Amino acid sequence: MTNLALKQEAPMSLIANRLNLVKPSPTLVVTAKAAELKAAGKDVIGLGAGEPDFDTPDHIKKAAIDAINSGQTKYTAVAGTPALKKAICDKFKRENNLDYAPNQVVAGTGGKQVIFNALMATINAGDEVIIPAPYWVSYPDMVLFAEGKPVTVNCPEEQNFKLAPADLEKAITPRTKWLILNSPSNPTGAAYSQAELRAIADVLLKHPQVWIMSDDIYEHLNYDGFKFMTIAQVEPKLYNRTLTVNGLSKAYAMTGWRLGYAGGPKELIAAISDIQSHSTSNPCSITQAAGVAALNGPQEFLQDWKKSFAQRRNLAVKALSDIPGLTCKTPEGAFYVFPSMKGLLGKKTPSGATINSCTEFCNYLLEDALVAAVQGSAFGMGGYFRISYATSEKLLTDAMARIKKACEALS
Repeated sequence: MTNLALKQEAPMSLIANRLNLVKPSPTLVVTAKAAELKAAGKDVIGLGAGEPDFDTPDHIKKAAIDAINSGQTKYTAVAGTPALKKAICDKFKRENNLDYAPNQVVAGTGGKQVIFNALMATINAGDEVIIPAPYWVSYPDMVLFAEGKPVTVNCPEEQNFKLAPADLEKAITPRTKWLILNSPSNPTGAAYSQAELRAIADVLLKHPQVWIMSDDIYEHLNYDGFKFMTIAQVEPKLYNRTLTVNGLSKAYAMTGWRLGYAGGPKELIAAISDIQSHSTSNPCSITQAAGVAALNGPQEFLQDWKKSFAQRRNLAVKALSDIPGLTCKTPEGAFYVFPSMKGLLGKKTPSGATINSCTEFCNYLLEDALVAAVQGSAFGMGGYFRISYATSEKLLTDAMARIKKACEALS
């Protein structure tokens, strides 16, 4: 073996074994594939990314520009500026009737970092984390990275993709550390009513060792008069063992700004801040100033956006439901639909390949129909696929027509 070959192989030994436990985010992989095809001149419609197509509201952008011009470009406290912490506390009180002091809230570079830090700060090797499936793709990998054990609980379509209290009870063991609850949900859009949260809370009250992570990132994106509530609001007795996570990415069209936050017991918040102090330190100071404007400023635009999202949802559900072999429930929130493609399993593509899984179906849609969607198996439930309708009605209509044509071409 040449010295050059040795030099080329050596860096591989630097990669930590823990990376064998995790895989790249499937949603980002699909988005990257779609971007590659677009760069190659293909007319791809991307329905894979969970990103609103609306622009960040002007008053939020102005606050960021003002922050730059006034010199707010230095380090801040790790967990956030006093102004941002106050805005977060005020938001929790105003919208969720939850009382948090400034030392009970933390801001991070997106809700994803807050969740990651919380799991890293609390999980010991072998601790179990209950994750209802379908789930956001990053939950299990984060738990594995923290040396925990993801315990997925199947939440079938017949249960509206929601966790049944009896199934939660069965999944809890003496090693259970967390339950992660995401409502409205990515990928299904399913949202838990007050009564459904009450039933889950009743189970959790019997198991004081279980902490609850309530991922409320899609809180403001709910439709048809649905009333959002978070679990610590429904059952105040769970307040001291709940981490209520939220952020600005989805509701305020601020995905690239990277600002998430959480409220919880001060000891947990301090631990999360300690982890963050050795990784990113504070979130971007300019983004924090924009975050204050987002949380404290006018919220009326959300109603207009919600109307647009609801129209797009209805368009997608109807179009998909009209395609033989597909069925699609109407979700209560978020900006995703999660249709079943089980009726197409076993069918052949025009090139003669057999569709044996939702992954093969999504590959077929991308390669033949030039529509990017994400396979349900990435979210812990095969036989389905996720479509984001956070795009224009024109593109959505075109995408539905392409999917219909591709499905009708199967034999």
